[in-house]
Amino acid sequence: MSGAAARAGRGRLVLVATPIGNLGDLSARAVAELGDAAAVVCEDTRRTGRLLAHAGVRAPRLLVANEHTEAACAAEVRGLLDAGLSVAVVTDAGTPGISDPGERLVRAAIDGGHDVLAVPGPSALLAALVVSGLPTDRFVMEGFLPRSGKDRAARLAEVATEARTLVLYEAPHRLARTLADLAAACGADRPVAVVRELTKLHEQVWRGTVGEAAERAASAEPIGEHVIVVGGAPPSAEPDDDELRRALQAARAAGRSGKDAAAEVAGAYGVSRRRVYELGLGRPGDR
Repeated sequence: MSGAAARAGRGRLVLVATPIGNLGDLSARAVAELGDAAAVVCEDTRRTGRLLAHAGVRAPRLLVANEHTEAACAAEVRGLLDAGLSVAVVTDAGTPGISDPGERLVRAAIDGGHDVLAVPGPSALLAALVVSGLPTDRFVMEGFLPRSGKDRAARLAEVATEARTLVLYEAPHRLARTLADLAAACGADRPVAVVRELTKLHEQVWRGTVGEAAERAASAEPIGEHVIVVGGAPPSAEPDDDELRRALQAARAAGRSGKDAAAEVAGAYGVSRRRVYELGLGRPGDR
């Protein structure tokens, strides 16, 4: 029986990775799941329509889930799953749920007791990481930085002290500013790889320092979506109290409680939680 037909069991939510540029990366299993779905959830019906036409799939129904509609779409998807149907989820490019809609849909399916499956495939995050030349054994996905204000400053402060390799996404018109901010927060000599147009005809990987990357981006008009892979913070000497206070203030500005901020900073700097907490109280040496 087709997954698009009602079943006497649980519904199936299938997260289907789609090409990030090269249509040849669409897997046979992805095509089969898309063709078997009662509905396909997507960000843009036109882009997904072209992908389905390429795959020879005619979806019975297309639902739109973006930053504005995902909550409402999740309720509709839940109804389809409750009827025992199969629903596929795609994004414009890459793996659903990674800096793209999908998380709320997964939560709704799990809360309803339905099956959640993944059809693995293209991911800009992993593709950029493995070609960057930077350490891949431990890494952090930062996605898009907040665009302005205290949230952006707090996140940049966190990024500056992160010892693991960092992966960020950025739009072309914000690339120069983000690289300049990274150079200011992390130091101009931090290693970086700037990757654009992954899997496409004009794919490019540029490797150097954050300072060099910022100068380069400021002097040219960037084209295409970018992934920025930044080397982790180098081991440092024992931090002084002022450095810890600055990190603590950044954590509090990001909305952490005093207790959580102290734990976060202590872990990042490898110092005792008590020391950081007392600095936050302004009474070093007191309980």
